[in-house]
Amino acid sequence: MAYSAETPFDNIESAQEYVALLLEAIEEAQREVNAELDLTQGPQVERRRRALQLVAHNLNRLAFHIAKSRRILNDLRTLRRLLLEEREAPAAAKSSAVGAA
Repeated sequence: MAYSAETPFDNIESAQEYVALLLEAIEEAQREVNAELDLTQGPQVERRRRALQLVAHNLNRLAFHIAKSRRILNDLRTLRRLLLEEREAPAAAKSSAVGAA
């Protein structure tokens, strides 16, 4: 009987998909905030401009951390494949190629 995921985070691949979607949403928000910053000029909107700059800064930090999480998930997936022998080890691949020649 095949295993059925109960939540979206039951496996690394699902978590990777979620993180990728989250990163896309963050990038879209960054574009919107930057566009708003370009339109916000003048002394009467200085407080709004500073608030938008703070939002842009926090979105940049969030994007950095999410991208870092994405790399960690990729490393975990690679390690899982190696541990469960889902991927042939490089040394074994080379020795089998030499033996076949």
